Amino acid sequence: MEEMEEELKCPVCGSFYREPIILPCSHNLCQACARNILVQTPESESPQSRRASGSGVSDYDYLDLDKMSLYSEADSGYGSYGGFASAPTTPCQRSPNGVRVFPPAMPPPATHLSPALASVPRNSCITCPQCHRSLILDDRGLRGFPKNRVLEGVIDRYQQSKAAALKCQLCEKAPKEATVMCEQCDVFYCDPCRLRCHPPRGPLAKHRLVPPAQGRVSRRLSPRKVSTCTDHELENHSMYCVQCKMPVCYQCLEEGKHSSHEVKALGAMWKLHKSQLSQALNGLSDRAKEAKEFLVQLRNMVQQIQENSVEFEACLVAQCDALIDALNRRKAQLLARVNKEHEHKLKVVRDQISHCTVKLRQTTGLMEYCLEVIKENDPSGFLQISDALIRRVHLTEDQWGKGTLTPRMTTDFDLSLDNSPLLQSIHQLDFVQMKASSPVPATPILQLEECCTHNNSATLSWKQPPLSTVPAEGYILELDDGSGGQFREVYVGKETMCTVDGLHFNSTYNARVKAFNKTGVSPYSKTLVLQTSEVAWFAFDPGSAHSDIIFSNDNLTVTCSSYDDRVVLGKTGFSKGVHYWELTVDRYDNHPDPAFGVARIDVMKDVMLGKDDKAWAMYVDNNRSWFMHNNSHTNRTEGGITKGATVGVLLDLNRKTLTFFINDEQQGPIAFENVEGLFFPAVSLNRNVQVTLHTGLPVPDFYSSRASIA
Repeated sequence: MEEMEEELKCPVCGSFYREPIILPCSHNLCQACARNILVQTPESESPQSRRASGSGVSDYDYLDLDKMSLYSEADSGYGSYGGFASAPTTPCQRSPNGVRVFPPAMPPPATHLSPALASVPRNSCITCPQCHRSLILDDRGLRGFPKNRVLEGVIDRYQQSKAAALKCQLCEKAPKEATVMCEQCDVFYCDPCRLRCHPPRGPLAKHRLVPPAQGRVSRRLSPRKVSTCTDHELENHSMYCVQCKMPVCYQCLEEGKHSSHEVKALGAMWKLHKSQLSQALNGLSDRAKEAKEFLVQLRNMVQQIQENSVEFEACLVAQCDALIDALNRRKAQLLARVNKEHEHKLKVVRDQISHCTVKLRQTTGLMEYCLEVIKENDPSGFLQISDALIRRVHLTEDQWGKGTLTPRMTTDFDLSLDNSPLLQSIHQLDFVQMKASSPVPATPILQLEECCTHNNSATLSWKQPPLSTVPAEGYILELDDGSGGQFREVYVGKETMCTVDGLHFNSTYNARVKAFNKTGVSPYSKTLVLQTSEVAWFAFDPGSAHSDIIFSNDNLTVTCSSYDDRVVLGKTGFSKGVHYWELTVDRYDNHPDPAFGVARIDVMKDVMLGKDDKAWAMYVDNNRSWFMHNNSHTNRTEGGITKGATVGVLLDLNRKTLTFFINDEQQGPIAFENVEGLFFPAVSLNRNVQVTLHTGLPVPDFYSSRASIA
């Protein structure tokens, strides 16, 4: 069941879905998270203006950003790679997920409704964080998306299956064990939170408090809400539209857009789709069983390779000892080659074990999730997600295609020692490679028109020669280190396109690819030279920030909900080159002292930047500034910040220095020297400060001229 947990978590907040809604792309979002990622589009891009102009452009903006991340450490020299990806080759005035960003509308007036149900700004646009499809909302706003009742039911059963003690829902930091539950508030309290938030006198005195275990049972037994039509909120779903693949109510059939569509009985389609999903799961289950057996086979191969290696070495030593002393010098060289072959075989098999294990865990998690969905008794909710699940199951089964469960390496050492020559031929003594039974693949051809770079990522595409008759089982993509060093493998697989993330900025990389099959490996393709961007485009990273940080403007603007200082990092790390970015102070109340600088990925997030040895920062108030690292304050400098001020950060990893600017003037001397490693842009602030990040900026002219003189 634990392998299914990632299927039950929202891609925005990372927690279990709360009131999940289904987007048209079949992905899910918490209703509150969906509201948080809304952006406002101009009037000219609204559905009404498009219909008025006769434009046939779809509400969806499909983006080719499918990536599978292998390594997550940004700018480490090697990063993630994907099977199919094609990122824009030039920077544009868009947010990182491709949605055009405009100034947010004024917040709606306060009402008695909850934030999740309040009306959204006019012409709002939402982008799916998983497939990056964008949609302009109609007048119904988020209420136009159906709620995923099946997913709620699966999450309830999953959480009830855990034996952990129920925790208080109002503790701010480490939640304590709950002692009571209020049936009317539907909240679990510990004793201190109950006395503080649910006093026994006043309007709450008549609420019924029960033990946590009894509250869990009452939650489980509470009747589930019946799924209603998104267009006619007072009507339940009664039929299924075959053309639109969605449940509909009788008013949709009589006067709505489904009136001329083919419809079928809801119960019949429920049973049909359950049957289809069950049949698809049977095939996937067989693949998972084969994968488990294949893993056993691979582990046995490791043992067999070890045994064959020992046996081969013993035979080689016996033959060499029978020869004269001159042969002993040659023996050491031959043993080194055997050990190299041994390590190569083990590496190939262990890499295949790791790859297959990851894929099997993902497959098992999907199977468990689907089995829980099949248990759902809500036909309407089930049919809302069944098509997407069936497609995912078929796609996952297809990924276990031919060759996936076939060893890439044999256990035999295809070497034989020729000991028949006379003593005068000892210096020619060498291994005889066994002849191949079939030819190796042809050399792949890099498709230059599809190869490109964006920011610190590179996308490469290749193909087999048109007249090639020998099939390739896979490809090996290699890149150097960006400084003319040795090549390293960054991708091994069947795909013919790969995106590599986390490269150095303003660096030149050499790339090459080769094909392989059971016989051997083809020659390398021609080497392709790739140049990464000179400047970096990035935003703040919600995934690594403190929970009190509040994001807006596509994660370019941040503030805080706490009076204490909290740290937020940028998404991109730097380990090479010269980088400059600026932060505009949008709000500055009560003279706080925010801090700006760089930090390691594991910096403390709940204190001011620079309090530990993982951050290098300048903190500043309205009159003066200080530099701080490892809680050491230096170089007090007059001149502070106000609302509208601009703070610049210049990280020069060529000269290993960090310099700060306020309103285009250098603030104090060079702040820090001898800085090297991987650094992320960082800011610490409290609720009295709001800043906006500006990236993709060139290095200031006066600094460039000074550096050239130096």
